Amino acid sequence: MADIIRLLPDSVANQIAAGEVIQRPASVVKELMENSVDAGADNIELIIRDSGKTLIQVIDNGTGMSETDARLSFERHATSKISSANDLFAIKTKGFRGEALASIAAVSMVELRTRKADTDEGTLIIINGSKVEAQEPCSCMPGSCFSIKNLFFNIPARRKFLKSDNTEMRHIVIEFQKIALAHPEIRFQLLHNNDVIYSLPAGNRRQRIVGVFGRQMGNDLIPLDTSTNLVNVSGYVGKPENARRTYGEQFFFVNNRFMKHPYFHRAVTEACQNILPAETIPSYFIFMEVDAASIDINIHPTKTEIKFEDERTIWQILMASVKEALGRFNIVPSIDFSSEMLIDIPVSTIPGNTPVPPEIAINRQYDPFAGENSVSHKQQFIHNFEKEHHAHWEKLFPPADLPGRKSPHTEGERRFFQLGGKYIACPVKSGLMIIDQKRAHERILFEKILKNKGPANLSQALMFPVSINLNPADYFLIREIEEDLQKTGFRFRLADPDMIIITGLPAGLNISDPAPMLEQFLEEYKNSPADPSEGTRNKVAAALAAASSIPHGRILFKDEMEDMFDTLFACSSPNFTPLGKPVLSIIDLAEIEQRLK
Repeated sequence: MADIIRLLPDSVANQIAAGEVIQRPASVVKELMENSVDAGADNIELIIRDSGKTLIQVIDNGTGMSETDARLSFERHATSKISSANDLFAIKTKGFRGEALASIAAVSMVELRTRKADTDEGTLIIINGSKVEAQEPCSCMPGSCFSIKNLFFNIPARRKFLKSDNTEMRHIVIEFQKIALAHPEIRFQLLHNNDVIYSLPAGNRRQRIVGVFGRQMGNDLIPLDTSTNLVNVSGYVGKPENARRTYGEQFFFVNNRFMKHPYFHRAVTEACQNILPAETIPSYFIFMEVDAASIDINIHPTKTEIKFEDERTIWQILMASVKEALGRFNIVPSIDFSSEMLIDIPVSTIPGNTPVPPEIAINRQYDPFAGENSVSHKQQFIHNFEKEHHAHWEKLFPPADLPGRKSPHTEGERRFFQLGGKYIACPVKSGLMIIDQKRAHERILFEKILKNKGPANLSQALMFPVSINLNPADYFLIREIEEDLQKTGFRFRLADPDMIIITGLPAGLNISDPAPMLEQFLEEYKNSPADPSEGTRNKVAAALAAASSIPHGRILFKDEMEDMFDTLFACSSPNFTPLGKPVLSIIDLAEIEQRLK
């Protein structure tokens, strides 16, 4: 039998490796910008065309490369960061695997111009799909300029599955934010199709956060500063009262490297427990410094998942640090139980002078109803009191089964009552129906939004337009779904890369303040799973219905409960929300009887 196992060509191996490291244009941005930081640059410029599909260009003033280094940098596992396995546990740079440039060159057309400051001429290298097309001297500024053109040009299937321009640009903005926040000492600039998205001068951490997220954020920041033998925690946490309903302002960094860490996120949210508004997420920009040997950053190709040696202890330190900061700035009461609490109570020093408690004179003969017509006045008061507190008491106890009494309820009359400000309960033949009021309203609004296609009452104009500042990532998300959002009845226009001006709202939605509703809508949309069979419009309608539905805790009147009941069962799918969560449940009589045995 002939041998069937063979070695893959380097070009194919590089394309396979690229599938792990280079998933979309934002992956290229991350790798190239991290290389610029590692090169010691203090000025980094990112230029994007067509959301990275046509061009991704990173220009820096770092150390640059010699001709030999420039050529070797595109070979797999060629790196200046490590020389032995032990170096993996003392890494302080961003990149170290030596896979990024080889992977990028395998799936794009690459042009590199680089020069060291102590040389007169630089090096130009052109690579198309791992094939070196040119290597020659050139004139260029000190540092490096990487131009990545036509990403995935040689893998049509990968290019076809890229998302819309606005989606890809949103991911690029997020990667840019992570690196810019980690290095406030570096000047960063981001341009997209010749429009300046960010121009961030070098500064401190607070200035950088304000530069990325706007001036309002500067007023919401509470500083953290905790030093221990295990970890140093610094940075900022946002004021709980200004917490938003959307993710996007939550950042963890360890040794200036961005990381995802749901476990540590829970430490922050628990520290803010009971002081956060309902269904909001605190903002935070937290920087941790640990011994490089106590973490493992080599567990994922993108290096954003990091394993800690003692996560539980760091969790406790982090939560204590946030709590201490909130207490220090009077966000929550802070009590120091380690110090003595002395209360100075003056005591008389005159011999024989015993303190006497104060006396209150009471006229026990006083009658508030005394005087003219006192008897009739008293009787009228008692009559009104009894009428107010006892009228219709018999309705609390249906007398249908009492001998000689007839029920005041007509046959088929429905009765509703609310439980915990969250559920609507209604007796039915088989038992007791429990309806989740928020989920029921979501289903009702979802179908109303999808059916509301007529031009007459599609949108309700606002008397005064509302301007809302957006995170640039959310700005590109709105642009991505703008057409489907307009179809629901939203009327708005986008101004610059960080503002939306709302001029009209969907008819039939009771929205008093568009700002929190928009935040909730963005969060619902980003977290709801995509269903290719339903399309974007259904996803937009579902997110809008969830954001506009009545909240838990809202007290409903009887006619409101009746109306919700009737409208819910007129829906095509009353049993489930648009995302498949149950709306109602019936507790049958057999279960009730079993519980009362």
